[in-house]
Amino acid sequence: MDTDQIDTVRAFNRAVSRRIGALGDRYLDRPLPLPLARLLFEIGPEGAELRGLRGRLGLDSGYLTRLLRRLQSAGLIRSVPAAADRRVRRAEWTAAGRREARALDRASDALAAGLLEPLPPGPRARLLKAMAEVTRLLRAGAVMVAVEPPGPEAEACVAAYFAELALRDARFDAARIRKLALDKLHPPLGALVMARLDGVPIGCGAVTLADGAGEIKRVWVRDDARGLGVGRRILALLEARAGALGAECVRLDTNRSLTEARALYLSAGYREVPAFNDEMFADHWFEKRLSGRR
Repeated sequence: MDTDQIDTVRAFNRAVSRRIGALGDRYLDRPLPLPLARLLFEIGPEGAELRGLRGRLGLDSGYLTRLLRRLQSAGLIRSVPAAADRRVRRAEWTAAGRREARALDRASDALAAGLLEPLPPGPRARLLKAMAEVTRLLRAGAVMVAVEPPGPEAEACVAAYFAELALRDARFDAARIRKLALDKLHPPLGALVMARLDGVPIGCGAVTLADGAGEIKRVWVRDDARGLGVGRRILALLEARAGALGAECVRLDTNRSLTEARALYLSAGYREVPAFNDEMFADHWFEKRLSGRR
């Protein structure tokens, strides 16, 4: 990595941490330092499961436990079992925690206004646009795409994909679609790829081998995660897994309503071909020869 790029990132980090007051023991002139204030905010008015907090904040279990104990000792939260499964622990605001969270919220608004008010309209608009772009790119960089064994989270992603397809295409009926056998999503027969943001699934895709080709299926990205390049990363990893499993090319089909998917496939080097399967709700079929294979 270019040292000038590293220096730019570090200078940005220093400027932001100093400007928002992240270095002191009393964030926003409230009793809590920034880590505890952020954790209180993440617990939220509805409470949160500890596992979800770990994923969203990227904290190890031991450190999270220590932070929660400090909030609990301060009388700001309580730990309770989840209603659906009493083995699962949840954190909830106390009345004092609710008051502190509201005070932090007001102070956060004041800090944001203080960052913007000194700037004339033009520079203010540029700062806001730059902040939105930085947020989007940081979010994209936090997405993890990896091969995983199939499980309930993958099934939930596929169900969400089917639900979206049903909204887009009145013909679609998930009960009539060709099922994807989960036992084929392991080497040497195939693979499942999951995309996660803060530990939460936001996309999926699968590939299975058939007649020397890798057939890619169920590529989906959650609506609020689109535009981050997640679909392209899922597709690239599926292609790599297909090649590693011996496929000479990859093929896929898609529904006519999925215009974004068709654009992705064409930009990724796929070409439209005649139908190679009898998938009931497929309208377009694509193929791509893998690099270095004849």
